[in-house]
Amino acid sequence: MGYDVAFGYDVALVDAVRSALTEAADPDRAAGQQAYMKSAMPFHGITTPDLRRILVPVLRQHAPDDRLVWEATVRELWDGATHREQRYAALALAQHRSARAWQDPSVLTLHRHLVVTGAWWDLVDQIATRLVGPVLLRHRRSVTPVIEAWAGADDLWLRRTAILSQLGHREETDTALLERCIAANLTDSDFGDRFFVRKAIGWALRQHARTDPAWVVNLLERYADRLSPLSRREALKHLG
Repeated sequence: MGYDVAFGYDVALVDAVRSALTEAADPDRAAGQQAYMKSAMPFHGITTPDLRRILVPVLRQHAPDDRLVWEATVRELWDGATHREQRYAALALAQHRSARAWQDPSVLTLHRHLVVTGAWWDLVDQIATRLVGPVLLRHRRSVTPVIEAWAGADDLWLRRTAILSQLGHREETDTALLERCIAANLTDSDFGDRFFVRKAIGWALRQHARTDPAWVVNLLERYADRLSPLSRREALKHLG
């Protein structure tokens, strides 16, 4: 791979991504995207299907085969982003099949950096469900303490990540962990009044209600006066 020796990242991949995104830019759409997302960082104005169409061949050709180079490239695309699609590209590389072998507990340092610096739902929710969640599922014993620490962290987005980290675990959900993450973020907690925390609790409960509705109803009863109306409403959405 032709990565930069000084900085450690794959220069060919970074250049290819940035060039392709710039070439596909639509300034008229970009303004609307930025306004909708309430983003300080501008957009190129690329639709989700077009972004995927652009990134798939680039990543297929350039995806690093070295863990250190892969992580450095993710960080370069992310930290050096001038437009939001470049951060979406960083997440696509972070999730790429070539990186599956590196999705172990030590990668959570990278994921934490992405959560804290991303600090908005369009980025954080992908990281929580597609990156952190699978690592937790495969390495429960070592990762559970990390998720618990994030659930009580002095950062809104780490808390949201912890709450949402088991969103796709279904029958394999660690309900004790899910309850601890929720209990750390009830209305009387430091971040319990924040919309993105309240919404995350409702979302997590609504999703798990598809697998174990009785457990969700029981939790709602036990924490009745400490759950926000939004969380409760979301949790009950499919329970009739």
